[in-house]
Amino acid sequence: MTVANQLEILDLRHFSARQLRPLLEDEARLWKMRLRWNYESSIELLLQYLDSRILPGFVALDRGRVCGFTFCVYEGHKAVVGDVYAVGSDPVHSQQITERLLRHLLELLRHSPDVDRIESQMLLYETGSMSKSFLEEGFSIHPRLFMEFDQPESVPTSPPRTPRILPEYMELSRWTSTSYQPAAELIHAAYANHIDASINDQYRTLHGSLRFLHNIVRFPGCGVFEANSSWVLRDKRIDMLAGMLLCSRVAPDVAHITQLCVAAPYRRHGLGRILMEHCIENLSGDGFSAITLTVTEANALAVKLYESLGFTVHHRFDAMVKDASPTRRDSLGLLG
Repeated sequence: MTVANQLEILDLRHFSARQLRPLLEDEARLWKMRLRWNYESSIELLLQYLDSRILPGFVALDRGRVCGFTFCVYEGHKAVVGDVYAVGSDPVHSQQITERLLRHLLELLRHSPDVDRIESQMLLYETGSMSKSFLEEGFSIHPRLFMEFDQPESVPTSPPRTPRILPEYMELSRWTSTSYQPAAELIHAAYANHIDASINDQYRTLHGSLRFLHNIVRFPGCGVFEANSSWVLRDKRIDMLAGMLLCSRVAPDVAHITQLCVAAPYRRHGLGRILMEHCIENLSGDGFSAITLTVTEANALAVKLYESLGFTVHHRFDAMVKDASPTRRDSLGLLG
């Protein structure tokens, strides 16, 4: 019997958190094994939304047993494919279930008249493994890298590299709640005409950048925000943020860098390296054994910086984007 005949695809809102919990807990185990992330807090938040019966999406049933799910979130005229996960009798079976779920969700979004942009990042999956359904719907694919840094277990035998000296007009300090507005302004300006602004349109506006920050600081999607391990660089001469590094805890001894950016006038002066080196040293002192981050593969300068600091590529994954409003994209300087 084919997968198509075995499976039922039903509306996600017909299912309770209790019915989906075993599947989500199975996914959380995969996050821990593949990415060293404790995904449990994100799962608990998702289960709360599931019980509210407001998330659009689908559930796959294999002879009455829940074996997969997918959902999306609407943000104005944009939809974000939040997740897709399935378990089957073997990897091929799981892939077939996943593709069936994605086709249903993307068809739903295609017929949603108020949605003119769809984004998704499948961090858990290797590049190419989830792209078929998205490509069939006209999405563009942007490969991204999941990189890791393991703190050395002992003092290296070779002499350490001399750290870069911070210019005297720069002040390095920890993140505080007063950093919200200037940090959002920095993100918005730093990503102007950047490849990442075509992947995540929150970078394109100040309001979107504030929302992006709020999600990082307040919600556990990228781990639990670590204010004591997050840093801002301020130009004391004009009281302006020149750079920023934000960090979250994704496991008891694993940190994740959620944001690193430097304002355009201050680039090519080693400030990104200073922030990274300070972060690595600080996290080591706080007992973290590893650091992870994600970066768009086309962002060659950033990739080169991370590799020079000892980060290695753990795996490649895809960011998928479909924008049905070319006029709006052109006005933002993102075409041609």
